[in-house]
Amino acid sequence: MGAKKPIRMNAFVMNTAGHQSPGLWRHPRDRSGEYNRLDHWTSIARTLDEGLFDAMFMADVFGVYDVYGGGPEAALTAGVQIPIGDPFVLVPAMAAVTEHLCFGVTGNISHEAPLSFARRMTTLDHLTGGRVGWNIVTGYLDSASKGHGQTRAAHDDRYAIAEDFTDVVYKLWEASWADDAACRDPDRGFTDPAGVARIHHDGPYFRLDAMGLGEPSPQRTPVLFQAGASPRGRDFAARHAECVFVAGPSAQVIAPWVADIRARAQAHGRAPDDILVFAEITVIPGATPAEAQAKHADYARYIDRDGALAMVGGWTGVDFSDLGWDEPIAYQENDALRSHLEAITTADPDTVWTRRTLADFAGIGGIGPVITGDAPACADALEAFMEATDIDGFNLAYAVWPESFEDFTRLIVPELQARGRYRTRAATGTMREQLFGAGPRLAPPHPASQAVSQAASKTRKTRS
Repeated sequence: MGAKKPIRMNAFVMNTAGHQSPGLWRHPRDRSGEYNRLDHWTSIARTLDEGLFDAMFMADVFGVYDVYGGGPEAALTAGVQIPIGDPFVLVPAMAAVTEHLCFGVTGNISHEAPLSFARRMTTLDHLTGGRVGWNIVTGYLDSASKGHGQTRAAHDDRYAIAEDFTDVVYKLWEASWADDAACRDPDRGFTDPAGVARIHHDGPYFRLDAMGLGEPSPQRTPVLFQAGASPRGRDFAARHAECVFVAGPSAQVIAPWVADIRARAQAHGRAPDDILVFAEITVIPGATPAEAQAKHADYARYIDRDGALAMVGGWTGVDFSDLGWDEPIAYQENDALRSHLEAITTADPDTVWTRRTLADFAGIGGIGPVITGDAPACADALEAFMEATDIDGFNLAYAVWPESFEDFTRLIVPELQARGRYRTRAATGTMREQLFGAGPRLAPPHPASQAVSQAASKTRKTRS
């Protein structure tokens, strides 16, 4: 039997209070309400860097959760991802105080313009030394579309838009500038015009006639994350993603999704291990089992159940306030996050969810499972989840900030290291180099490599 693969770990955060645990901002030890202070972020970045986390995975939304009860009141009262700040502006400050930690930042193709977005990611890639990734999301909140003067596209249509958007930004990142175009030569000039090509794109959703605005960054194209677990989302991930984030309440729900993503990747000519899959998890450890259970019970006292249902209602598009507290939840087709609704209805036929059980479950850690126990028990559970699902690691959600991340670093990391399942020294290089041990740039058969070939061809022609 071969060696077991290492457990990779990302911190799952958002530039807001509470994030995945509605109401726990009220806990006396919680500091998530200080999300609008810069030292709040630089401090946790140092903690994660010292804990040898792979990355900080930064979620984002552009709207408010207003499905539950037909309005935003529950979300506003519970602080369910509102108020919320821009995640992009935090990254350079955190990169400046860390050496190895990488950053996955969510960018919504429904509310971005390709040229300006490509420049922003190139800037971050430069300023972090290549330690940045892009979590590609298509948007699920109707309130976000209305806030941008748009009508939300149908679920599968959003992925068609994403295909066109990624095609444009790949060209801007990979095909516009030769590596040595910004030559900084006193005789030739700062940039050699022969090394810069204009991009002409006439797609079904985006038209562009422009050159890339930034010189090539360490990775050119950032590491690509994707979090869609619907069949259409899994197919998009299998074609484009290097890392996939999945969220579900149990290994029984997650395992078939992972197998399907890897099979679809092979259908697109990629190897199954070309994609790293991360599952959402929350860990509440203690020095003893009794201490861990007491901590969990203490956290649970602060759950805002209406806030939890407002959060899941925003994800699924279902107004759970229409249900009785003990009424089973049924699947309904809509244009929100279908995978989340599937996870609590049809994905595990042995579990029947009601409004009450969903509120209690989602109140800590969102839709992902919660592990509670001493360090050996938590490590056992993490290893078992890895083996049952074939994932590569976890996106660690917090219950109490920064306690959850500090506890994991202090208690769980040494236990996993002793078992040979967690790295004992920091990785170096760009995010792509750290994650995959290869070069900093994307390679065939990834779709972006077609743009690389175009760039090489154009450079040869202009300089011949």
